[in-house]
Amino acid sequence: MLHENVTERIIQAALKVHTALGAGLLESTYTACFLHELTICGLQFQHQVRLPVIYEGKQLDAGYRIDFLVENRVIVELKAVEKLLPLHTAQVITYLKLSGRRVGLLINFNVPHLRNGIRRVVNGYGDEEASLPSMPSVSSVSSVVESSTGEDGN
Repeated sequence: MLHENVTERIIQAALKVHTALGAGLLESTYTACFLHELTICGLQFQHQVRLPVIYEGKQLDAGYRIDFLVENRVIVELKAVEKLLPLHTAQVITYLKLSGRRVGLLINFNVPHLRNGIRRVVNGYGDEEASLPSMPSVSSVSSVVESSTGEDGN
């Protein structure tokens, strides 16, 4: 399954959870409901995946845990915070680098409209251009969601 297909299904699952629950609950509540929704959607996933650090050839458990690894390709990090900070994006970038995965979704459920709480993070974006350093790319999914619903948001 392509990254785009997987991320679309993940976002649909998150939208369903947010529509049912709204903003203002604990992250653990959204996590439990999102886990249930991924199961219903038939997506293969792992939850709370240990992510070791390789240091001097040794695999060390440094305490990193990926919230969800979906279809063994997309990392999903859930939040229920006032606003997403650069630290949250850096967390997903770190997980992408350490795991060798390319695409991650950072989803903050504590927003009135979930489209404003989703960030797509891509590790190694533009790797094919050798002249540019490999830097992760971060984009807001909200512009994609808004453009598909029309300019007035309906």
